Amino acid sequence: MVPTETVIIAGPTGAGKTDLSLRLAGLLHGEIVGADAFQIYAGLPILTAQPADALHAAIPHHLVGSVDPAEAYDAGRYLREAKPILDDIVARGRTPIVVGGTGLYIKALLGGLEEMPGNDPVLREQFSGQTLAELIARLRELDPEAERLIDLANRRRVERALEIVLLTGKPLSASRTGAKASHPGIRTLLVTRDREELNARIAANVEAMFERGVEREVALLSEENTGTTASMTLGLRELRALACGEISRDEAQEAITTATRRYAKRQMTWFTNQHQFPVLNLSRFPDAARATDEALRLLGK
Repeated sequence: MVPTETVIIAGPTGAGKTDLSLRLAGLLHGEIVGADAFQIYAGLPILTAQPADALHAAIPHHLVGSVDPAEAYDAGRYLREAKPILDDIVARGRTPIVVGGTGLYIKALLGGLEEMPGNDPVLREQFSGQTLAELIARLRELDPEAERLIDLANRRRVERALEIVLLTGKPLSASRTGAKASHPGIRTLLVTRDREELNARIAANVEAMFERGVEREVALLSEENTGTTASMTLGLRELRALACGEISRDEAQEAITTATRRYAKRQMTWFTNQHQFPVLNLSRFPDAARATDEALRLLGK
C-alpha cells in the first residue's frame, strides 16, 4: 500500500507541474518522486525536460534520470521501485510528492492497473509482415477508440495496442483501466492549462530545448544503447532524422511541437477518464504565490 502521506501532482506535459511541485516541496518538507516514462531515463535531461542539477540539490529527486536508456521500463517495474522510495521518505518524516504525466505509473501506484498480457510471438511475426497503415486499419476495425490513447505514428505502440486487444478480447481502454483506483487519504491534484496557453507553452519549451543544445545531447546517445522503451521518447525520432539530414531543423522543431501537443491531449484524456482528481487550472492563477495557495487548498494542506 502506498503511504497515505503521499501527494500526487499529475497533468499534461508543459502545464507547469515541475515548478509547482518544487514550491510545494519547499513548503511541505517534501521530496520529489518522478512519474514520467521519459524523464526516468539518464542521458536525456534536455529532451525530457528534467529539473536542473541545482534543483536536484535543493530538493531531493527520485526516479528522475535514474535508468539506463538501454533498459526496458514499464508500470510494473515503476511500482516495484517507487513503493520502497515512498516508504523511506515517510519514514524520514518527509512528504513524498509524486510528479508526472505518465498515467499508467500513477494508476499503478493507486492500485488500479490490470495485469497486461505478455508478448505473443505468433502475433508479432504476423505484424512484421504488415505495413503500419494496415496495422492501424486493423486496430480501428477492432477498437475504434484505441487511436485516442496511443501515438499512431509509433509502430511499436500500434503493434502493442493491437496485441492487447487481440489477446484480451477487450478494448484497449478497458485493459488499461483495470480496477478503479481508490486510495483514501492520498492527496491528488490534476494541473492543467487552457488549451491555447498550453499549446503556446509547449511550442516555447521545444524552442528552448533546441537553444539549450538538445541536438548535441541526442547525438551522444547511440541507437545501440537505446532500448525499446527509451526509443519512444518524444522528439528522439525527429532529432535523429535531423542528424541524418532527412529533415531540416525547422521541420524537426515543428514535428516535435505537434507530437508533444498531441501527447498532452492524450494525457488529459487519460486523467479525465481514469481519475477524479481536483483540478488546478494554472491559466486562472498566473501569479505563482496564488497558484501555490490554491494548490494547498485543493490538497487540504
